[in-house]
Amino acid sequence: MGAGALGLILDTSVLIGAERQGLTVEGFLEQIEQRFGDTNLALSALSVPELVHGIFRARTSEIQERREEFVEELLRDVPVYPFTVEIGRLAGRLDAEAEQRGQKVPYGDLLIGATALALQYDVLTINVRHFEQIPRLVVQAL
Repeated sequence: MGAGALGLILDTSVLIGAERQGLTVEGFLEQIEQRFGDTNLALSALSVPELVHGIFRARTSEIQERREEFVEELLRDVPVYPFTVEIGRLAGRLDAEAEQRGQKVPYGDLLIGATALALQYDVLTINVRHFEQIPRLVVQAL
């Protein structure tokens, strides 16, 4: 983890990847602990609708049920940080700065990254490219 990081925000991409691999939440969290040690883990509230969206896009009722169990267990075990005015202000500034550099960070990633910065957390993601466009954000690749 980055120097001084207080924890990790789990990006939706790593959660979807874990569920698709058939991992349990417990198994997934154990993998993270093995790699990063005993650290604080959290979700941005922005990940909740993205995860729920995936439940209802499932092709079969079995997949839908499995995804729903995964999401419910995840929400019981990992704190979810709300979108606050502070995070909104930070995201607005980061978005304007990115635009001035000719970059466009997808909105969800921007808000998840702003949540991590506000908490002094790193982001754990599969989608490194978008998060690396956010200055001062330490990105951990899975």
